[in-house]
Amino acid sequence: MKCLLRRSIPYWLAIAVLAMRLSSAPTVSIAAASNLLPVLEALRAAWIAAEPGLVVTVSSGASGTLFAQITQGAPYDLFLSADVNFPRQLAASGAGDPTSLRIFARGSLALWTLRADLKLDDLAGTLSDPAVKRIALAQPRTAPYGHAAELTLSALGFPQESRVRLVFAENIAQVAQWVATGHADVGFVATSHLKATPASGRWIAVPSSLHAGEPLEHAVILTKQGAANPAARHCLDLLTAPDGAAVLRTAGYLPAGR
Repeated sequence: MKCLLRRSIPYWLAIAVLAMRLSSAPTVSIAAASNLLPVLEALRAAWIAAEPGLVVTVSSGASGTLFAQITQGAPYDLFLSADVNFPRQLAASGAGDPTSLRIFARGSLALWTLRADLKLDDLAGTLSDPAVKRIALAQPRTAPYGHAAELTLSALGFPQESRVRLVFAENIAQVAQWVATGHADVGFVATSHLKATPASGRWIAVPSSLHAGEPLEHAVILTKQGAANPAARHCLDLLTAPDGAAVLRTAGYLPAGR
C-alpha cells in the first residue's frame, strides 16, 4: 500500500500543476444570440490571434433567454445580444457594466424557403399562399428576430385566422433548422445565416421599415463578472474595432447606426 501511495504522488502533482496552468490562462465566457453563431468562430480566431493563449467559450440562445440566465447568476463575461434592450436592462439592474454597453452591428431579416414550388414575388403574397402550411419564426418574447417577424406580420395585415399556421422556435437558429428539415415551409431567418451557409433554396429580404419597432441593433455589454476580467474587455474592444466590424460586414451584418 505504501508503495502505491508513493507512486501516486507524482501523478497528482502533475494534475495539480496542469490545473494551475489552465487556471492561469486568460478565459472569456461569452453569451451570444443564436444568429451570431456563424460569425463567432471568425471573431474567436481574431481574438485568440490578438491574445495568444486566450480561452474563449461560447453559449448561444435567444437573447432573452441568455439575459434571464445572466440575471440569475450565470457566469458569463460578455453578452452579445440581437437587440439593445436586454443589455440596457442588465446595465440598469447592476448585472452589467453600463460604461461598456455598445451597439456593434445591425442585423436584417429574410423569409427563406427550400420549396421550389412557392412564389417569392412579394412577401405578402408568399405568406398568404394557401400552399404555405407552416411559417416559422423565433419566439417573439425572447428573440428579437422573432419580435421583428411578428411586427412584420402585423404591418402586412396578416389575418388573425391564419396565425394557426405559425410555428414558434426557441431561437433563430432553430427556425433555420426547421426550414432546412422541412418542418416549416418558410421561415423568418437572419440574413447572416443565409450568407454563412451554402446557397440553397430562395429568400426574400424583409424591409426594415416593416419592423421599425425592432431595428435589430446588436449590442454588447460586459456583465458584472466580466467587468473585472481584462481579457473580456479586450474582446469587447476588438469586436467594436474596424477589424471586428469588417468580419461582421462580411458575414452579412450592417454597420451600427446604418
